[in-house]
Amino acid sequence: MTKTVDIGAKRLISLSPTAWTRWLTGDDTLEVLDFLSGEFQWVSRANDVLVKVQSPTHGTFLVANELQLRPDARIARRIRAYTALAEERYDLPVYPILVNILPPTPSVVLTDHFHSEFMGLVGHQDFKVINLWEADVNLVFEQDLAPLLPFVPVLKGGQDQAVISRAINLLRNNEQLAELEALLAFFATFVLQSDVVRRILRWDMVVLRESPWYNEIVQEGLQQGLQQGLQQGLQQGLQLGEERALVEVVRHLLNRRFGEMTLALAEQIARLRADELRQLFDVALEAPSLAAVTDFLAKRTGPRVVAQSPN
Repeated sequence: MTKTVDIGAKRLISLSPTAWTRWLTGDDTLEVLDFLSGEFQWVSRANDVLVKVQSPTHGTFLVANELQLRPDARIARRIRAYTALAEERYDLPVYPILVNILPPTPSVVLTDHFHSEFMGLVGHQDFKVINLWEADVNLVFEQDLAPLLPFVPVLKGGQDQAVISRAINLLRNNEQLAELEALLAFFATFVLQSDVVRRILRWDMVVLRESPWYNEIVQEGLQQGLQQGLQQGLQQGLQLGEERALVEVVRHLLNRRFGEMTLALAEQIARLRADELRQLFDVALEAPSLAAVTDFLAKRTGPRVVAQSPN
């Protein structure tokens, strides 16, 4: 029977909510009182977490946590709407915080506020921004920040093998945290070389597919495919979106594990159907070499191609 796990933002924060909230706000006097529903009719995402806190200085207020894989140009407008809805529902001040996990693409500019002016009226919303690639990995261990353990590879200084091994040991030695190793492995593929990932990390795709960040990558590919497939009809667009997402994930995984692939191999992968790409993804996770991957492809698509670019 397929196991169901929760490795979303709320689950991670619940591992150590007070330590997490104190780290985010920089206020060591905060105490977490409760997790509140952040489900609003018009604005809601899997990575929105609304926490009720108590402060000796500021009284009772809400901390709105927004975790996103990469900075998004539309996020400022979303945070403005989310903050207003939270204030309206709970009649409490809201302190919004955006956590960016991975650096932005070149076309996206980081921002810490929303601002608009129309017909003499001004709308403005500030929010705090924390970029994980700028956060010192040592804080995870010094402040017992269990929610950050899966993100260790993308933190500042987190690419060191000894540091990652330390994080893995903490996950494996706690039954409640063990399933998060798959999420740590996922983020490790963005920053580590293939030999390190294969040597010290375990994959569990059943668990990983429950991650909203994994699904966010798939959705990015889906949206691109839908845009390109509009003239071909909705069903064809959906199929194209799924295939584009799978192609990008498989290419990224193979490049991380075995180094830059040849153009011929990349093109061969791009021609695969969605069901073939799913099979290839599973093979790519366990294959001992890129040659094993190309052998798998040859059995399904034709003669073997040169696997890696010449030096």
